[in-house]
Amino acid sequence: MSTSLLYLVKRTELAVRARLDELLRPVGITALQYTALTVLEQHDGISAAQLARDSFVTAQSMADMIRTLEGRGLIRREPNPGNRRERLVLLAEPGRQLLAAYAGPARELEERMVAGLTTEEVDRFREALNGAWRSLS
Repeated sequence: MSTSLLYLVKRTELAVRARLDELLRPVGITALQYTALTVLEQHDGISAAQLARDSFVTAQSMADMIRTLEGRGLIRREPNPGNRRERLVLLAEPGRQLLAAYAGPARELEERMVAGLTTEEVDRFREALNGAWRSLS
């Protein structure tokens, strides 16, 4: 009997998160906080709700994370011109600098994860993961 794909995906996710936490420990941020910063790098100026969805955390967890990241000066919030009750979350310059400093080490971690695969296998792996996500979304 083969191992469940759900188990294999979760085991891999936990291994990646643990390695990312180790990598980021010197700057005092978690893998989840790093993920939120990378989301803002791609989609700057989004709502906290959208940031939570794109970062795979609950709205409550994101509210706590925003307070922490804002307190560290890594992000900032400003009023949404289209909705006075909403504040947009933006990546601050120190957050951009942190992401730039860790771009190489994060890429090395990803390369380590797929070191046993050919370029074609990595491409198929990426396509398979995207396809699995689309099927469940």
